[in-house]
Amino acid sequence: MSSTPGKNYLNEASGIMSWLTTKDHKRIAIMYMITVMAFFAIGGVFAMLIRTELYSAGKDIVDAAVYNQFMTFHGAIMVFMVIIPGIPAIFGNFFLPLQLGAKDVAFPIVNLLSWYCLVIGAGIAFVSLIFNGADTGWTFYTPYSIGTDNGTLWLVMGAFVMGFSSILTGLNFVVTVHKLRAPGMTFFRMPLFVWSLYATAIIQIIATPILAITLVLLAAERLMGIGIFDPKLGGDPVLFQHFFWFYSHPAVYIMILPAMGVISELITTFSKKTIFGYTAIAYSSIGIAGVSFLVWGHHMFTSSQSEVAAIIFSVLTMLVGVPTAIKLFNWLATLYKGSIQMQSPMLYAMGFMFIFTIGGVTGIFLSTIATDIHFHDTYFVVAHFHYVMVGGTLMAIMGGAFYWFPKITGKMFDEPMARMSWVLIFIGFNVTFFPQFILGAMGMPRRYADYLPPFESLNQISTIGSYTIGIGFIIALITFVQGVRKGAP
Repeated sequence: MSSTPGKNYLNEASGIMSWLTTKDHKRIAIMYMITVMAFFAIGGVFAMLIRTELYSAGKDIVDAAVYNQFMTFHGAIMVFMVIIPGIPAIFGNFFLPLQLGAKDVAFPIVNLLSWYCLVIGAGIAFVSLIFNGADTGWTFYTPYSIGTDNGTLWLVMGAFVMGFSSILTGLNFVVTVHKLRAPGMTFFRMPLFVWSLYATAIIQIIATPILAITLVLLAAERLMGIGIFDPKLGGDPVLFQHFFWFYSHPAVYIMILPAMGVISELITTFSKKTIFGYTAIAYSSIGIAGVSFLVWGHHMFTSSQSEVAAIIFSVLTMLVGVPTAIKLFNWLATLYKGSIQMQSPMLYAMGFMFIFTIGGVTGIFLSTIATDIHFHDTYFVVAHFHYVMVGGTLMAIMGGAFYWFPKITGKMFDEPMARMSWVLIFIGFNVTFFPQFILGAMGMPRRYADYLPPFESLNQISTIGSYTIGIGFIIALITFVQGVRKGAP
């Protein structure tokens, strides 16, 4: 806040250029918020198109080729443009310096550059729509992504540029935590939200360059015919999977660790208690970050890796459950005998705990080799992934947005509307994705534009649920807009 009465970071300077050239961490956080919300809306539209096509067996609105593009863009937008940057770029940028007692992040110009990397990278990715789109899925699996004749290369290069946004943000946060803490702010006096951002930043810095190198190799192979991943050129497609998942499984924790930090904030505030087991939760964030680099092989149980490697990856994957369970038990212990207030941010926190627990438990099925062989590449995986990512990260984003809304805007929002948004999102989410566990157990493969008639009734329930989620998010958006325009100070 400015020392001048009535002046604040929002109105200190005016005009679009004052925003596009700002070095204020709060303004950059707002620019990230607007950008991520726009991408979320686009990704959500693709999700609705996917579910509409899958409402009944046979062709409903588009053919299989267009459906594959819907699926690719939904996945790429939600992963690279929404969930990975979401909490660190918005709430991290805004509150990390405030919680550390610092004036700003360590490198304000680099902070602005990270936003430009996200926007430019996303722009490059959307150029692929001009060149017949992309239909490889967000994983860009070779050799198909090398041979397909469409705009895949633009999407790949867009993801490459967006990776720099992630690296620069992580670098900024690590240096800020180490160098700009207020006097007396030792590591074990930092808020748990800062701990979660710190652990996330470490993963961003170490893992993201691996993806960058992989995407450059993929582009080189497409453009120059160098044999790296394509077996026709003497390459190995399984090598691509190793590289890709070495980044993309830690990326899951880039998405979920900041969410856990938000939940720690919400649980303590709305139960009016100090967090139970602060040190254990702080160490568990670092523990999750460390183990995240050792589990990528569980994505490849069916891709001919050795039995010994599969067993080791299976055991290591189950190990992730330990630091995660520490957080859940400590949150529950914090709630015990607390003076709990069920306001909208707390509803989202409780929703997170319920949904994320189901996501975590179903992960055990996929880390166990015998059951993963059956569930691999079925809708069981889709349901598990969304229970962790959407039910986890998006619940935390919404909870954090309502919790910090008065701090960010200086205005209050309509609490009954916020609660209604939670009801619709929570019910809609479970109606959408729980049937997909059953579909996966029945053997319905994911990424298919069509299915057999026995799968139809559960798909129809799932589609109805997805529209319910959509209505919930629209109500939440209306609540935010009304709060900004007409909310009480």
